[in-house]
Amino acid sequence: MTRSSSTEPDNPGRTALGNVEEELRAEIEQLKRQLHERVHATGAHGLENPRRPRRAAILGLLLLIAAIFVVAFLAGYVPRHRRELQLVAEAHAQQESLPEVSVMAATRGSGIGNLVLPGNIQAVTEAPILARAEGFIQRRYVDIGDRVSAGQLLAEIQAPDLDQQVVQARAAVQQSQADLERATAALEQGKANEALAKVTATRWNNLSNRGVVSRQENDQYQAQYLAQSANVRALDRAVAAAKGNVAASQANVARLTELQGYLQVRAPFVGVITLRNVDVGALVNTGSTLLFRIAQTNPLRTYVNVPQVDAPEVRVGQTATLSTADLPDRKFNGVVTRTANALDPASRTLLVEIQVPNPDGKLMPGTYSQVDLNLPRKDPPLLIPSDTLVVRPAGTLVALVDANNKVHFQAITVGRDLGDRIEVLSGLKAGQRVIVNPNDSVQEGVKVHPVVGK
Repeated sequence: MTRSSSTEPDNPGRTALGNVEEELRAEIEQLKRQLHERVHATGAHGLENPRRPRRAAILGLLLLIAAIFVVAFLAGYVPRHRRELQLVAEAHAQQESLPEVSVMAATRGSGIGNLVLPGNIQAVTEAPILARAEGFIQRRYVDIGDRVSAGQLLAEIQAPDLDQQVVQARAAVQQSQADLERATAALEQGKANEALAKVTATRWNNLSNRGVVSRQENDQYQAQYLAQSANVRALDRAVAAAKGNVAASQANVARLTELQGYLQVRAPFVGVITLRNVDVGALVNTGSTLLFRIAQTNPLRTYVNVPQVDAPEVRVGQTATLSTADLPDRKFNGVVTRTANALDPASRTLLVEIQVPNPDGKLMPGTYSQVDLNLPRKDPPLLIPSDTLVVRPAGTLVALVDANNKVHFQAITVGRDLGDRIEVLSGLKAGQRVIVNPNDSVQEGVKVHPVVGK
């Protein structure tokens, strides 16, 4: 930058250097004149025997010339250097006068999305144990918290009424079998009478054809044969009915005998007794009295509701991690076993089931858990600090700083709120600088001094 001499401020140092330079020039001119006069005074004799100049004079002359160059250099360089320092100071002051803002670059999220959702741990299989026979609890072998195996005896029921019903049903079977025997004997007798009536009717038919007997007598024997045939068919049906009665009686005996088997209450599968509702001597009714509740605790399952935006990324077989508040230092690995394959129209979420092995029984059904789904992302969203958002009537904005350090407000579409970070679905590009916590000094088009935040 150049400045005219009229606008340049007074410089006392430069004036002093100029005076020294003038004095040195005057001394040089005086030495030249003295040398010239001495040459003329010596005349020709001096030319024939010239006297060499003394070494001290030559050295002094050289020193004088060097001093002249040093003074000239200082006279030109020092003012220029001072002007440059002044310009740097002015530029620095101008830069410091710009508002300083903290900026951070928009970055892509991880290719693996950590989607943490609440879940409720449940048993894979849980069943109430109800009474199938009426009676009284005679013995109880388990209580809440006991681990049982499949088929293990839990309780015994005493049912005297059922025992008497079994005796009555067996007697009914014997009676039905006796009725069947009588019907069978009657059927055999009817078949014999039918055979005799058939022979008689055949003979009388032959005699009638010869004219030995009247047709009236022949018709009478023919009718008796038809009556015996009908009687045989009726007796045959009676035998079938008797057989049916026998089968029904036997089925009733089998049913009551099967109910007697339910007097011994057994565990249907391996699990834990989570509820005991009766004690010895309690009256139980068929199908209404809850005796126990048993739950299978290995493995366990938990259900989570995945939001619609992440539902397409959930696949059967992918891994998940569970954590609970009572075991904060331990993580449980699970696997997605099934999904609903349909969104709930009320919440727009996908129901997902995750099974977790529980061999040591540390997890309990009914526990609240946090489920971390490791969802792969083909296009990870941009992440910016949560305190960069500016909400205005025009929408959600962020203040960007361009390459010229000027402010520009950009409208964006936000996704999930991750606490200290916000997902940006559209409106930004990776690497763009956004102003953190913009204040009133941040306006559109204003030049700022950006400072990269941590």
